[in-house]
Amino acid sequence: MIDMTTRAPYGTWESPVTAGLIARGTVRLQEACIDGEDIYWVEGRPSEGGRNAVMRYSEGARSDTLPSGYNARTRVHEYGGGSILVVEGTLFFSNFEDQRVYRLAPGDEPTPLTSEGERRYADFQWDPVGKRLLCVMEDHSTKGEVMNCIASIDLEDGELTILAFGHDFYSSPRI
Repeated sequence: MIDMTTRAPYGTWESPVTAGLIARGTVRLQEACIDGEDIYWVEGRPSEGGRNAVMRYSEGARSDTLPSGYNARTRVHEYGGGSILVVEGTLFFSNFEDQRVYRLAPGDEPTPLTSEGERRYADFQWDPVGKRLLCVMEDHSTKGEVMNCIASIDLEDGELTILAFGHDFYSSPRI
């Protein structure tokens, strides 16, 4: 406990309120996504080691959508980007541990869409005509510079097609 009778120069006193104390109880909300009548968002949880959970608000109730072993976060451009998209109740997300894209249909377990490797994915956009996801993709498997591009992921077989490349930075693909 701090002795309140001790005097110290302005700004040098010891406070019982620390940055750790504040951060420990703070939940970070980001990436709101609307799917029909439902609202989804990413919730950063310091109490779970900084895991990013995906929450859903539907019919007046909140629920955890992403199983606890998964973390919806991408490392594209190092700081991240959009890590989720929900289409007709199916969640697509980048998993932080392996940076693969997963599909999570209602009542199922997450299944990977992309193969293992040194690629990262972000900023998903649904292409209803092509039944595919558009995204920003970084390929870290090449020698030297990282390749940045806009790519599509086929939802049937996970086939990756590069749509645009050659620049240092890509963001927010849209149809």
